[in-house]
Amino acid sequence: MKLQTILYSSIATLFLFAPAANAKDKYTIGLVAKSQGNPVFQAARVGAEQAAKDLGKIHGIQIKIDWRTPNVEDAQKQAEAIEQLVLSGADGIAVSCSDANKLTDAINSAVKNGVPIATFDSDAPASRRFVTFGVDDFKCGEQIMDELGKIMGGKGVVAILAGNQNAPNLQKRVQGVKNAAKKFPGIKIREAYYHAETPQDAAAKVEQVMQANPDITGWAMVGGWPLFTDNALKWKPGTVSCVAVDALPPELAYLRSGHVQLLLAQQCFEWGYRSVEHIVNKVHLKKNPANVKDISPLVPVTKANVDEFAKNWDKWLPK
Repeated sequence: MKLQTILYSSIATLFLFAPAANAKDKYTIGLVAKSQGNPVFQAARVGAEQAAKDLGKIHGIQIKIDWRTPNVEDAQKQAEAIEQLVLSGADGIAVSCSDANKLTDAINSAVKNGVPIATFDSDAPASRRFVTFGVDDFKCGEQIMDELGKIMGGKGVVAILAGNQNAPNLQKRVQGVKNAAKKFPGIKIREAYYHAETPQDAAAKVEQVMQANPDITGWAMVGGWPLFTDNALKWKPGTVSCVAVDALPPELAYLRSGHVQLLLAQQCFEWGYRSVEHIVNKVHLKKNPANVKDISPLVPVTKANVDEFAKNWDKWLPK
């Protein structure tokens, strides 16, 4: 009976990973993130490269990752990168959309030409992409505000740091923050403040807003941009509460110093890994995902677990 069970299990495993009849042995997958300099996208690239190695061994194929990410955020350059990847014969493309409106046509054109598209981090929901991997952005915003509201004891004035006004994922997070704020009648939302997504621009925006609104006692940061640089938060630790998305190495210092009480880490290594996995499943195994939305939970990082979490970055960022 045991031998029979093992045999059935082996057959099932072979069937699960069996390539389609017309499958190739070499694949090129394009990876188009938002910007070269952002460490979350560097980690996504490492994740994609690791997936290429792992899945290559599992399926007995070669997978090349073609990194076509602009130096700074530029949706038009992302669209051009998608077009170039299609022309160069890419088998699939994963993209994090800086502007869904500007990328939808490029995505649809790629799909029309037989190149499947997966999105990660920031989606283009009206496009013909076959899967999107990342957080539920509306719930992400709600989680930021729920946690911040508790930390602030349900009272105070909150500013929202909101990043690129055209990014659909950030728009949803802002909506989520505002929705969750309704649970706290003692908390007033001052405004959502948009800015270019660089550490310097974000830090300057925070400082400008704090000078103009000294009554602000809490920051809901839907992205951790200002925390990517040193000495961005000028207040005395504990005088202003802060919850931010992402938990990159520079951000962890703000937890340790007490300027930030909670970071909600996105699984940015998995952005690359899971995107490649989805594309390999589709082009090699002819297998579609169970759901169009592959939701990735946020990982809470506090002063209590910051040192343990920091070890992940030794694996996620290239030396």
